[in-house]
Amino acid sequence: MECGLCCNYSWVDFVFTVLGICTFLFDLGADLWVAAEFYLQGDYHWFGIVLSFVFVSSALLQMFSWFWFKYDTELEHFKPRTTTETLMLANGGRCNRLKLLHIFQLGFFLRYVTAIEQGFQVWWKKRNEPRHVIYLTHDLSMLRLFETFSESTPQLTLMIYIIIHNNKAETFQWVSITACFISIAWMVLEYHRSLRFFLPEKSKLGCSSSVVYFLWNLLLISPRVAAVALFTSVLPPYIALHFLLLWAALLLWAWAQHTDFMDSGPGEWLYRAMVALIWYFSWFNVAEGKTMGRSLIYHTFMAADSSILLGTWYWYRDPLVTDQYVLPLLLALLTSYLLGLLLKTIYYKLFHPKIWQPLFQAGEDVPDNLVYRSLSPTDTLPSVINKRMGALANSFYFSSSMRTGGKTNGIEINAIM
Repeated sequence: MECGLCCNYSWVDFVFTVLGICTFLFDLGADLWVAAEFYLQGDYHWFGIVLSFVFVSSALLQMFSWFWFKYDTELEHFKPRTTTETLMLANGGRCNRLKLLHIFQLGFFLRYVTAIEQGFQVWWKKRNEPRHVIYLTHDLSMLRLFETFSESTPQLTLMIYIIIHNNKAETFQWVSITACFISIAWMVLEYHRSLRFFLPEKSKLGCSSSVVYFLWNLLLISPRVAAVALFTSVLPPYIALHFLLLWAALLLWAWAQHTDFMDSGPGEWLYRAMVALIWYFSWFNVAEGKTMGRSLIYHTFMAADSSILLGTWYWYRDPLVTDQYVLPLLLALLTSYLLGLLLKTIYYKLFHPKIWQPLFQAGEDVPDNLVYRSLSPTDTLPSVINKRMGALANSFYFSSSMRTGGKTNGIEINAIM
């Protein structure tokens, strides 16, 4: 009987995990270098903003990590599987040690250490069954997604704004921009790969689908980042007001879609706040049903908002400085956005897998926060399910209609929904 969840863990997956923490540390090191350069130059304003991005993003990661650790350790069949987990959870220290690590902003690194240790045992020593390490890497990819949109993307916007404002770029600023782009690119690739674990092998596609998926995301995010940076260059005091008003509206929209991703009320509102932040830069599906209408509304609204930002910049810009590049820049941003929409359409027409999905009718898309993985009619549920990433996978991949029963962690799937 074929399992719908891909349970192969190879050296490629192990390398991706190791490179994941390397890119994270490179991004963090670049941020600290940028902050130090601003401090040494006496630009304490930029120094404070850069550090605030780092600390706020880190705090958000630790909160999500803590919520998920707490949920996982309370599962009936949970048991430590690595030396790191055993040390952290031994002798009644199940919550206290983990909480202390997260308070000191080390919970995210603990996840990477655990994933690398478990991955090495599975791939090299062939000691353990691969499901657990796959479970761990799914959560890491989700946390990196949050980190990208709460730190790397705002940081990229800030660096572009500073370059435009000063009409020059220094070496450390180019390093920061490079680090942000690498972080965003890696997040998109790793996130896509992580979702693919939830597909049967026969539904998997080659690297072409990942390339197209990466490109349309990059082509749609880049004009948005540029529009925000250009607006900020002419009216810096108003960008905070713009962000807060738009973020609040997007938060209400997330609430109106009745998301059900986390396991507690406060956790769910934290998730909705993060979704609203992601929406400020990029589309992210969070509710079941037909998503074409919601996606169309989102892209129309964000295109109008970005146009207003660009129009405001064009009106208030300094012609002496910008006339030489204003038209090529606007044409490049428009081309990037339209090409991104075209590639997104091509992806969903030609590359997007169609798989069985047990609960939804034909023609319905499923949300980024479903609590089970996609199954074919003959699949059985494994004993360990990462419901969080199973949720994302089921929202991302269009499914055929087929109602089946099943249990995850002893709970009826239909009851969960």
